[in-house]
Amino acid sequence: MARIRGLHFIIQSASFGSFEMEEERMSEIRPPLPPFTYETAVEKVRKAEDAWNTRDPHKVSLAYTVDSRWRNRSEFVSGREEIVAFLTRKWARELQYRLIKELWGLHENRIAVRFQYECCDADGQWWRSYGNEQWEFDENGLMRRREASINDVRIAEQERRFHWELGPRPAGHPGLTELGM
Repeated sequence: MARIRGLHFIIQSASFGSFEMEEERMSEIRPPLPPFTYETAVEKVRKAEDAWNTRDPHKVSLAYTVDSRWRNRSEFVSGREEIVAFLTRKWARELQYRLIKELWGLHENRIAVRFQYECCDADGQWWRSYGNEQWEFDENGLMRRREASINDVRIAEQERRFHWELGPRPAGHPGLTELGM
């Protein structure tokens, strides 16, 4: 019932031209919702990948609870404001960022993901980063916990594997398994 009221509020606020209010309100419910099936978990992973590939810290932060807790490598982040600050710093130094995520496992409101991304630094050195994430979601489909372990490997530009235009990976582009990664 509360979800229906929330959606009604979105429609009302949109009719008054309040896009910012609509965006914030929409962030309170992020389908697909747990408990996840294989299909809905795959959808959730792809939505996360697409959002991260926009490199828009504010947009990405709306997929997380207001008090979300992260461990990213050795850094600990808490809440949307810190998520925005973290991602702003990340994408200021990780240029030409392209990411592929893939479902690794799931159980009810938890999803495990493996991923790879490529980027270059300000000196033009290319990097490939390999990692695993563990995600936990609330009942509204917002991520309340994210733990990421990541390793970086220096690569030559000709070793790059991700060549699509900046932004979300095209629908027909192969994933990690299809690329033999």
